[in-house]
Amino acid sequence: MSDLTRRSFVVGAAALGLAGCQSNPPPAPTAEVAPPSPYGSDFAMMYGPVPNEPFPIPAVDPYHLDPAFMRKLVAYPTTELPGTIVIDPYAHYLYSVREGGMAMRYGVGVGRDGFEWSGDATIEAKREWPDWYPPKEMIARQPELEPTLTDLRSGRGVAGGPTNPLGARALYLYQGKKDTLYRIHGTFEPWTIGKSVSSGCIRMVNQDVIDLYSRTPLGTRVVVLGQGPIA
Repeated sequence: MSDLTRRSFVVGAAALGLAGCQSNPPPAPTAEVAPPSPYGSDFAMMYGPVPNEPFPIPAVDPYHLDPAFMRKLVAYPTTELPGTIVIDPYAHYLYSVREGGMAMRYGVGVGRDGFEWSGDATIEAKREWPDWYPPKEMIARQPELEPTLTDLRSGRGVAGGPTNPLGARALYLYQGKKDTLYRIHGTFEPWTIGKSVSSGCIRMVNQDVIDLYSRTPLGTRVVVLGQGPIA
């Protein structure tokens, strides 16, 4: 087999490996240097490895993140007040509203649970490297989860870390004192951003969810749009 044929085979096999609908976090790479980016220096600045974290957050491979879903300051005319978060799960975008008709726009991946709820809520809890406690209904649907769970302080779940599906940060949406079970959280799977995926709520690459987390105080209003035209 020639070198060219061998390289083509390896690339093709990797692409097939990413095409499955089941979302499973790969082992976190330990590289400390961002890969060369076809999108310029802004990509390397925003999506390079994150220092000073208890677990490694590697650079995002630029070939795994569609540039349409990179973090970007955009014009966003809206009646919502600055500071509000608007989530459009059908367009796979989250907007953090700013002054002057602008917003910071982030690409998101939307899981099954992300389409099951819409309306207004507030962020009443934030967690760094959160533990994950799948509900009993999810375990019943996906019994293969059970062997991955351990006994934690609040029940059976997955401890915070690189193999946790909530990633490096999570923001929890409430209506009044009731947990909506709707989450904005990180992921180690950048190739799922801009797509509808098999599980979870609203996922962002860890670099983006860390940025949003730092800008978002408790009590922030969140608007999750339903399907249909935006007024």
